[in-house]
Amino acid sequence: MAEEGLSLEQRVEQIAGQLEALTQRVEQLAARVETGGLRPASAPAIPRGEQPADASEELLSWVGKSSLLQRLSTLCFLLVIALVLRTVTDAQLIDLQVGSIVGMSYAALLMVLGWRRYNRNNPVAPVFTICGASLMFLIVVETHAHFEALPSVPAYILLMLTGLGMAALSYFYRVPAPISIGTLGMCLAGAAIDYPQPFFPYLGGLLLTANLLGYFAARAHKYSWLRWILLMVTMFMIHLWGLKLGVSLLGKEQVASMLAPPFFLPLLALFALAYPVTVFLRVRQQVEGRVARFDLVVPTINVAWAFTLARYVVFAQGKNATLLGIIGVLAGLAHFGLAAWLAKYRTPVPKGVNAFIFAGAVLLALAIPVATGNFLSSLPILSAVACGLAIVSEQWQNGAIRWTSYLLQVYTGIALAFLLLAFPLDAQGVGGTTAAAFTACLGLLHYKWCRAHRPPEASVFFTKVDREDFSAVFLLLSALMCAFFMLRIVTYQFLAMALPADASTIAAHSAQSVIINVSAAVLMLFALAHRKKEVRNVAVLVTIIGAIKVFLYDMLGGMHGLPLVISVFSFGLATALESLGLSRWHHYAPGLAEDKEGIEGQ
Repeated sequence: MAEEGLSLEQRVEQIAGQLEALTQRVEQLAARVETGGLRPASAPAIPRGEQPADASEELLSWVGKSSLLQRLSTLCFLLVIALVLRTVTDAQLIDLQVGSIVGMSYAALLMVLGWRRYNRNNPVAPVFTICGASLMFLIVVETHAHFEALPSVPAYILLMLTGLGMAALSYFYRVPAPISIGTLGMCLAGAAIDYPQPFFPYLGGLLLTANLLGYFAARAHKYSWLRWILLMVTMFMIHLWGLKLGVSLLGKEQVASMLAPPFFLPLLALFALAYPVTVFLRVRQQVEGRVARFDLVVPTINVAWAFTLARYVVFAQGKNATLLGIIGVLAGLAHFGLAAWLAKYRTPVPKGVNAFIFAGAVLLALAIPVATGNFLSSLPILSAVACGLAIVSEQWQNGAIRWTSYLLQVYTGIALAFLLLAFPLDAQGVGGTTAAAFTACLGLLHYKWCRAHRPPEASVFFTKVDREDFSAVFLLLSALMCAFFMLRIVTYQFLAMALPADASTIAAHSAQSVIINVSAAVLMLFALAHRKKEVRNVAVLVTIIGAIKVFLYDMLGGMHGLPLVISVFSFGLATALESLGLSRWHHYAPGLAEDKEGIEGQ
């Protein structure tokens, strides 16, 4: 029965093929009757391999199918009319203002005709719309900037209406060209009007509209390049506004009306709000978890640019920046909230979540010192935030957030070191000691937590670049550096109470060498007791730092007497203990001498 059924199926397919061949033959005969020709309507197919295809014929066939020549000819005729109008106006046959109105009317007519041709699926429709929009932008800029026949307000309104009209055209007919040309032209033409002294509030509103249209263009057609151009032009023009305003305020000059100081901070806040919101909507839209590079980096660029520029203008105005710092802290926490919203909205957590976490961390690092008024006291807070991010990375199984916590923790240690080195030892009291102690403890806890919890398996960085999580050792180095500065301050305070001023300074330099050398010895003994190969390597690195401090800074720097003796003796004692430890290390069996990282090592 199966064979009979299969045979019947083959017969049905054969009959269907014959019917299709007969249908094609009937169509060929009908075409011959209508045309009266002797040849069939379609030439028989040439067997493959008998005659090579002619490249020129294929090229001409492609040109015909793409309507390239038709579009080029249409473009030429449209430009000829525009050039005729320009020639008549330049020859002063008609008034300049009348010529501008006629030119803009002609450009608007071309866009309307293009709209109608899109409705009819005409191949020359893009030529009409793009040519009309380009002419409109050029005429508005030239009429306003060169001929001064068009005021600023109508010029910005015409540019905005043109961009919105092209965006509406793309929306209705699902075509990418109009919104791309309209948005890009609106942005560039708006920046060109009255450059470098435009009326910035109007320009800010125009650029904000262009960025919103760029978001919709990228959402529909994935045009990230357009958003990059809009971002660069926007940041350049708003930054120019802020710099001009700051220079005028700091110079105690009369602020020009075009700078409009009351509008700067509100417009800057709108831009700072628009970028993370649009990125959030884009990341939430991604079904497969693929996020564009623009959406990954723009939140961080936005917060760093906006807060720094706002801080400069507030400083130039002579106002208290505490309120700005509080707003920045709230904005940083809001970025964390957007990341939590995405993590709750999507399972698994999308890749773009760390874009908001990293941006929020950067904004907190900038805003907390301004809000508290003390950069040193803000570092323990940032260190605690870094520890919290590590825990969040474990809950969300996101390795990028874990790496962000590393960077934030290391930043706190480096910032503390530079800040304490910038001031003399006698100016560093309880505040420096407390900040260094808390930052060191939090950094050490962060390191121990990371060694007790392995990175997420789905992380690209920790599976391809750093499989063994060696980067966590920077947390230990950061904690040790903070602990060194804490001991440095405490030791100096005791020496300052016991010795004269000159002697205490020299003794403090010798005490720093002792602290480094003793730390290296303690680390080596700890590594030997717990069989921690990573701590052993850190101890060797600290020993090298101690050697540089003793032999380059102490001996060659003019230190002499008892402080130099103590410095060299501490280094010798540390190296002796480390030599003993390393010799005992190799006596262990290979299975016991290996450092067991992760949970087993704890």
